Amino acid sequence: MKRKISSLLIGIFILVLLSWISLRLMNNKGRSDSELIDFSIADTTAISQIIITDALSNVINLVNKNGLWTEQNGDCISQQNVSFILDAAKNIEFKGYLPDNSDIKFTELMATQHTKVEFFVDGKWNKTWYIGPSSQDHYGQIMLLETADDGKSAHPVMMRIKGLKGIIEPRFFADKRKWMCTNIFALSVEDIKSVNVSFIDEPNRSFSVSNNKNNFSVKQAGKPLDYVDTANIYRYLQAFKKIHFALPNYEMTSKQCDSIKNSTPFCKLQVNQTKGKSTLLKLYRIKAKEAERNEFGEMVNMDMNNFWCILPNGQLVKCQYFVFNPLLLGHVYFPSMNLEKKQPSK
Repeated sequence: MKRKISSLLIGIFILVLLSWISLRLMNNKGRSDSELIDFSIADTTAISQIIITDALSNVINLVNKNGLWTEQNGDCISQQNVSFILDAAKNIEFKGYLPDNSDIKFTELMATQHTKVEFFVDGKWNKTWYIGPSSQDHYGQIMLLETADDGKSAHPVMMRIKGLKGIIEPRFFADKRKWMCTNIFALSVEDIKSVNVSFIDEPNRSFSVSNNKNNFSVKQAGKPLDYVDTANIYRYLQAFKKIHFALPNYEMTSKQCDSIKNSTPFCKLQVNQTKGKSTLLKLYRIKAKEAERNEFGEMVNMDMNNFWCILPNGQLVKCQYFVFNPLLLGHVYFPSMNLEKKQPSK
């Protein structure tokens, strides 16, 4: 009798276990069809807007305007950064389900810690990615999907980029500084009406170049130079073809930035374009821990590699002398400039 009861209980247990396994497999099958793994967007050219919100509630809103991506307010952004996102949207693929013992853990974790990416296609919301931590092997990312048809999936899955071994999350960031266009000038000679370089503490180094329908003139302290080689004027103006800043400000606090803006720049660079646009840059020295040799061979307590620059929109960025010296060192192009410092009158 006892043997029959034991056999019956074992049979019931096996039946319950098989039913639970079958139910889980059916649920997983249903989830894998679309609710969990259909992250990709086949036609990325139709993506009209991308909104990224990070775990610190920083938000960047990217808008596609006839193939050119900008921030929502129209500010220039890095097109390369957008291309990385579009590549991920097109080539993302399913890597695998999480083990049962990890599913609950990461479901709870991603409820509060994730990067949210909203995709809009042809002006309408299409789907949202919730990007969590990397997979254990760092060859994929733990993610959740939300769509209009299926809602938000209840269980995270592991995803990866087709053909790549690595994590997805670094492509998606909401820090606006990382999205800034580094381009400052991209001008041809014909675009430039005039350039004025004003050294505040060394006015003898100041100069200006003007272009009036290919009639060029160069002045120092407001007086035309006796002789200028036109070929050198072209060389100087051609230097404005590709000028970028090195880094956005990751070092200075808002209070420190205000302090710099309220101080006197060592140089002001103003470029007036033939179409009316004017760009004024204010340049500020960075103090060095040890004295360094400047472009004239003098020992100065200044960083001779980098300086701060305030852009026309008020942003503080770090620039390199290596990039800007061709714009600032007029005596290189115009040897007739007199750089002798005048002695103060007694």
